[in-house]
Amino acid sequence: MSLRVDATDPTDREDALIRAVNAVKGGRLVVLPTDTVYGIGCDAFDNQAVEALLRAKRRGPDMPVPVLIGSWSTVEGLVREYSFNLRRLVEAFWPGGLSVVVHQAPSLPWNLGDTRGTVMLRMPLHPVALELLQRTGPMAVSSANISGQPPAVTVAEAEEQLGGEVGVYVDGGTATVGSPSTIVDLSSGRPRILREGATSAEEVGEVLGMSPAQLRGQI
Repeated sequence: MSLRVDATDPTDREDALIRAVNAVKGGRLVVLPTDTVYGIGCDAFDNQAVEALLRAKRRGPDMPVPVLIGSWSTVEGLVREYSFNLRRLVEAFWPGGLSVVVHQAPSLPWNLGDTRGTVMLRMPLHPVALELLQRTGPMAVSSANISGQPPAVTVAEAEEQLGGEVGVYVDGGTATVGSPSTIVDLSSGRPRILREGATSAEEVGEVLGMSPAQLRGQI
C-alpha cells in the first residue's frame, strides 16, 4: 500500500523524510520532488529495487536509470575520471537542471541497465530532494511517469500514473521548472548535448567554450 507524505510544510518535513529514507533503505520505490519534474527513485546500489523501478515505468534495461546525488563530494567516488569539463559543468550548474553522462568508476556494484560503462549524474536544485539524497546516498532516479507518458510536475500526477508500484510519495509542491534536465555527454570525446531541456545549449556552451552548434553535433 502506498503512502503520501507532505514535505511542503517545514513542520512536517522531518517526518516525511524519515518515512522516505526508511522506504529507500527497505528496498522500496519513492517518488520525490525535484526542481525539473518529479522523479521515481530507489537506492542506486539495490539492483532488485532498480529492476522494480524499470518495471514501474514499463521500460527495459536498454534505457538505463540516471543517478541523483546530494553533494559535489559524491561525484569523485562514482566516476572513472573527474575531468576538467566535468568539474566546470558541476561548478556552474549543480545543483540544477543539467545531467552529465560520464564513465563510471569500474568497481561500482550497481546495475542501472545497459550503461556500457557509463552513468548519468545530476544534483537537483530542490531542498527536499537534496536532504533526502544526503541521507540515503546516491539514488537511481528517473522521471515519475510511465515510459512515453508526460512527466509529472505534481505528486498527484505521479501517483495517477504509478499507483501502488511506489511505497512512498513525497509531496514537495509543484516542480518549478516543469521540463526535464539537459543532458550533456562527456563520455565520448568532445562534449555533446543529447537532450536540451532546463539548461540552454547557450549556457552550456559558454562554460565549455563551445558553440551551441558544436554541442549539438551540427558542425
